[in-house]
Amino acid sequence: MLLFAIIALLAGILYGTSGLSISFLDLLSAQSNSILWVLMVCVGISVGLHHGLLAKIRAYRLRIFVLPLGIIAGSCLGGLVCQLLMQNGLAESLAITGGLGWYSLTGVLVTELSGAHFGSIAFFSNLLRELFSFFSIPLIAKYLNYPTCIAPAGATSEDTTLPMMIRYTNEETVVLSVLNGVLCSLAVPFLLKFYYWLG
Repeated sequence: MLLFAIIALLAGILYGTSGLSISFLDLLSAQSNSILWVLMVCVGISVGLHHGLLAKIRAYRLRIFVLPLGIIAGSCLGGLVCQLLMQNGLAESLAITGGLGWYSLTGVLVTELSGAHFGSIAFFSNLLRELFSFFSIPLIAKYLNYPTCIAPAGATSEDTTLPMMIRYTNEETVVLSVLNGVLCSLAVPFLLKFYYWLG
């Protein structure tokens, strides 16, 4: 899936810089809002497919918010550090890291709010976060602890990086991973809008 995302990104860059005009692709490019809504519906379906999720949430009570809040705070801190190093706008820096690994949604939203330049950076940095998660989860599980494996995955801990959690952690961590992914995925659109309102 990561390879497909990278190929799609490179194909889009080639098409955008080539000067070609294919009506279907131009129409698709103009429908970013519609694509965004479809993505949100898909997240809702993904949440609904996790049977027993509400029972788990009730069992963990307020403890389920510790991981996502820590991940959001860490990502926000990373955005502030990047803002100081790169001298970008505060809203853009926070929004890029505020995607929490959800590259498809973050790329679309940041493009709408700040233009294609920052949208591309947001897409690629969140894609790299997901890729980094695949390599870091086995090491974190071995040398630190299982719940810490969820942090690099961010919003992807309920779907694309979940197989890594299943393989390298235990059952409780897998449940926390799904809950974290759901909460982070729900938070991303609100976080991005909040950062632009703040900045």
